[in-house]
Amino acid sequence: MRELADDARVDELIDELASSIEKNMRGGVWALIGIRSRGDLLARRLAERIGPDRFAGVGTLDITLYRDDLSEIGPQPVVRTTEIDFSIDDLHIVLVDDVLMTGRSIRAALQSLMDFGRPSRVWLAVLVDRGGRELPIGPDHVGLALEGQMAPGGQVQVLLRPHDARDAILGGSTP
Repeated sequence: MRELADDARVDELIDELASSIEKNMRGGVWALIGIRSRGDLLARRLAERIGPDRFAGVGTLDITLYRDDLSEIGPQPVVRTTEIDFSIDDLHIVLVDDVLMTGRSIRAALQSLMDFGRPSRVWLAVLVDRGGRELPIGPDHVGLALEGQMAPGGQVQVLLRPHDARDAILGGSTP
């Protein structure tokens, strides 16, 4: 896969994403909730850039048990913790993920999120919009839009520290 964005470009994209989110933050109480395993890292970075004091909380959502392809993951999928230590009732939630493609992960995340309460509204922020929707789900905030630029079967991989050794966005065909 080729590098679509290096460390410096990923940093710029996160700044642009934070700016886009901040422009919409009018009224109400806000929270950021990132989808494991890189959406949560991205949510924390966005909170740092916008200002952690602007949010009622920053949480992490594990969607493993809500996925519609759970049987395809393997006989014993790894379920990690969801860390939302604040009430989401009546909050403006920015749901954060690294890559949006089919929309199925976001559907699972919304279903999981509703088990924690009833937010006032949910916005979707993604670092990369890969395109290729199977569900009518679209992002409100996008760092890098690749829709129409990827070959059929092409993949996008986001690398973020500290989960990965570096920050980068990789894309293209897989061997």
